[in-house]
Amino acid sequence: MMLGLTLGKPAVAAQPLRVVLEVSPPHQTLDNGKVGGLTTAVVAELLQQAGLSASFEVYPWARAFKIAATTPDVLIYNMARTPEREAQFEWIGIVTRYKFGLLKLSQREDIQVSQLADIKHYVVGAQREDFSAEWLKDAAKQPPEKLELQPDVIETWRLLVNGKLDLMIDDPQAIDDMLHQHQLERSDIEFVLFPPELEQQTWIALKKGSSPELVQRLRRAYQQVRGGSAYQQAMGQIVSKAH
Repeated sequence: MMLGLTLGKPAVAAQPLRVVLEVSPPHQTLDNGKVGGLTTAVVAELLQQAGLSASFEVYPWARAFKIAATTPDVLIYNMARTPEREAQFEWIGIVTRYKFGLLKLSQREDIQVSQLADIKHYVVGAQREDFSAEWLKDAAKQPPEKLELQPDVIETWRLLVNGKLDLMIDDPQAIDDMLHQHQLERSDIEFVLFPPELEQQTWIALKKGSSPELVQRLRRAYQQVRGGSAYQQAMGQIVSKAH
């Protein structure tokens, strides 16, 4: 889905800057065709400060990541800055922070997790190309037959609620929308483990090889919006979905 967003200052390029993202409340939302959310507000302020118009394109995370990783001059957010991605991107600035944990439905008393090794006995859900999916495969050594990868966090939640998954990864400060959607209370879910490796700051970025002028313009603009009200609000919570 492509959504135009024209910001206050004249654009420095003939075409609007492409911005790719996924829907991941509360940071990236899509309501009645309008992109919003806490970090979207920071990005919009950044683009305005840089004098850019933008076209926001909403995709499942794996597709958004592939576009940004292969196409110069495409901005992506929120993305974890992992060692594997370090040399692929120009990193504009931190946009929020997250603390992920493994959660289950409280009624699933059959699921008992006291240490990381225990999750190998259960089917765990994550999103394709998501940083947490890579962590599950590489660091947690989750067996392939016990790992279910979905296009987005909305589908992962649907499978958890419907009993198709035993565990999934999310942030306790970012699950209210999903709880509301599935008519659940906080007491209906339980976080069973918070691996320290899943604490992340996430970034605004563009592919290596993007226009140096664009990269520098965005970095200068980031210094202007960093510490502003939108930025403080996004950073004030430790919330869901680093990718």
